[in-house]
Amino acid sequence: MLIFIYMILLAAIFAAAFCVFFDQAILTRRGTIYRVNTDQKKVALTFDDGPSPVWTENILSELKREGIKATFFMIGHHVKKYPEVAKKVAEEGHLIGNHGFAHCVTLYYNPWEIEEEIKYAEQIIKEATGVTTKYYRPPKAWIRKTIKEKVKSLGYHVVLWSLNSKDWVNFNHKKIVEYIEKHVKNGDIILFHDSGNVFSIEGGARTQTVKAISLLAKTLKHNGFKFVTVEELLNG
Repeated sequence: MLIFIYMILLAAIFAAAFCVFFDQAILTRRGTIYRVNTDQKKVALTFDDGPSPVWTENILSELKREGIKATFFMIGHHVKKYPEVAKKVAEEGHLIGNHGFAHCVTLYYNPWEIEEEIKYAEQIIKEATGVTTKYYRPPKAWIRKTIKEKVKSLGYHVVLWSLNSKDWVNFNHKKIVEYIEKHVKNGDIILFHDSGNVFSIEGGARTQTVKAISLLAKTLKHNGFKFVTVEELLNG
């Protein structure tokens, strides 16, 4: 029994280390939108796992202060709990994307299950915000080719990212911005979170995320970059 528990702990530590030091989205990018080829200095700031009554509100305040429009990939379950927060995101001019209903990894979903997951989240988001989503981000980026094709057949774009802030690890905001500044390129899609932490998709402490926004905005604007939504990046 002790050996079994030890093996589970080792597996958990390995999985956590894998996620911290390697961006798994690299493995599933084929056939998705993860950055846009452009000669314009534009990037898209995206937030996953919200809305949150605490952190989404704080993030919206920072975005407004810096004059930035971002993209929020929302979990249907959270929208159902906090519809007014979701509505505020839409009212402030940000793009809303679909992150599924329950944040379940879709790696083992069949086409019927993924359609049900996306459509249910779509319905809840529309009821709260009036927005019909057409951009989908699979939880943790895990998605098979057949499921990508099914999602596209529903009229959705599958959107991943090219730069991962790793803010869920709760790195210091200065280190996050330093990393992004060092690696950013035209057309990058940058991943942040407005809810959750290492062990949960809700709650957590997104303090470093909130602090990073203003510093990142000032840093990239100084370097000539403009922040746009995913849709604006694609249409640009």
